[in-house]
Amino acid sequence: MTHRQIMEALSGLLLGLFVAILSSTVVSNALPRIVSDLHGSQSTYTWVVTATLLATTVSTPIWGKLADLTSKKLLIQLSLGVYIVGSALAGLSQNSGMLIACRVVQGLGAGGLTALAQVILATMIPPRERGKYNGYLGAVMAVGTIGGPLLGGVIVDTSWLGWRWCFYVGVPFAALALVVLQRTLKLPVIRRTVKVDYLGAVLVSAAVSLLLVWVSLAGDSFAWGSWQTAVMVLGALALAALFVRAELRAAEPIIPMHLFRNRTVSLSVVASLAVGTAMFGATVFLSQYFQISRGKSPTMSGLMSLPMIIGLTACSTVVGRLISASGRWKRYLVAGGVLLTVGFALMSTVRADTSLVLLAGYMFLVGCGLGMTMQNLVLAVQNTVPMSELGAASSVVAFFRTLGGTIGVCALGAVLAAHVKTYTAEGLAGIGVTPAGGDGSLPDVRTLPAPLAHVIEGAYGHATGGVFLIAAPIALAALIAILFVKETPLRTGARPQEPAPAQESVPARG
Repeated sequence: MTHRQIMEALSGLLLGLFVAILSSTVVSNALPRIVSDLHGSQSTYTWVVTATLLATTVSTPIWGKLADLTSKKLLIQLSLGVYIVGSALAGLSQNSGMLIACRVVQGLGAGGLTALAQVILATMIPPRERGKYNGYLGAVMAVGTIGGPLLGGVIVDTSWLGWRWCFYVGVPFAALALVVLQRTLKLPVIRRTVKVDYLGAVLVSAAVSLLLVWVSLAGDSFAWGSWQTAVMVLGALALAALFVRAELRAAEPIIPMHLFRNRTVSLSVVASLAVGTAMFGATVFLSQYFQISRGKSPTMSGLMSLPMIIGLTACSTVVGRLISASGRWKRYLVAGGVLLTVGFALMSTVRADTSLVLLAGYMFLVGCGLGMTMQNLVLAVQNTVPMSELGAASSVVAFFRTLGGTIGVCALGAVLAAHVKTYTAEGLAGIGVTPAGGDGSLPDVRTLPAPLAHVIEGAYGHATGGVFLIAAPIALAALIAILFVKETPLRTGARPQEPAPAQESVPARG
């Protein structure tokens, strides 16, 4: 395929990926307003994000495995359809429970878009050239990340639209992606008997869900060292053990366990888990910080996150081209891990009165670190596995990155809520006010008296810095895992040498 043919084939794919990113980012600056209007709490704020990430996490390996068994084009069109349904229903939500449920449906569609974009790209392009095109994926992710918060902020700040349009706005993009994919994406279909590992899907979903419910409730509904904690943690571990056993026996496991005998896969999974935990867990609360601690509008909150996105866009695109030119990738992964760790460490100093110029510099470092690590961890794994397991291997990395993000949002959200409560009580005591029991909903500082607003702003600012303080050592763990990855020069062929598959390959346009 020529570059032009590849870009034509990628056009609908990139548009679909943009839709997936948009679904996550368009609500980020609108969430404080949405949760407030639906009378939700800090826990609601966390779970509106976590629900999507959880659904994306558990569905990613399923989409990836199906990509190895059936038509990739059909699957990505199906995932777009699921996303459209979830988005339309989310815009109709009347309470926080309904919104969270609809976000689950959105996440199922986004999981397919995220996993299949990497798989289809790897199907068409050999590893040596893939770095450049991974740069395009990174750029689209950055555009979605930039445009989403800005678009969401404008929608919320426009009185005749309202926050419900944050969910409706992705529907026409998804519909357009369906049309473009139908016209431009032509892939050969390998006819294989589809044996979906339903038991594995149920077990991994139950294990992850139970773990996240524990993380979100511990410290609030019950103590971290209580019997409820013991039951939930042991239950999650037991379900995880059953999942591993089921995968070892399954004819077509969702996550083939033998992949973890590959050193590059295992270490990349550890690094992706840590990167996801730090990235999602820390950055998702930036909009809340800007709106509550700094008193900015949703639109301004989106603009103030631009330094991070600029860093991600620039490094993803430039580094992708450098990797394609040289065939070497580890040096950029190491540099990205260093920048990510340093950036989060600096952001741990954030308070309500931190210089916005300094904060912009810190966010730029974090963005550069993310741009150098996220896509290239997937590339490193794809370079070491046969084509027959490309979907499963790619989705394993995406699965653990999203799992880390889900755990990070949930755990760091619980930490943030606990710290806000503590710092608010201390601040109120300092001005001679006795804390009153509230409903736990997010405060609207615009409606509070100045002394009380100052206390709330300081509490959220200090608590946000604490979240980044936890994210820094997690990013360091990713760096340590990257250091032990053995670099293998990128292949110039489409696949490594491997035995011919037993299944009959039928070239078909699909």
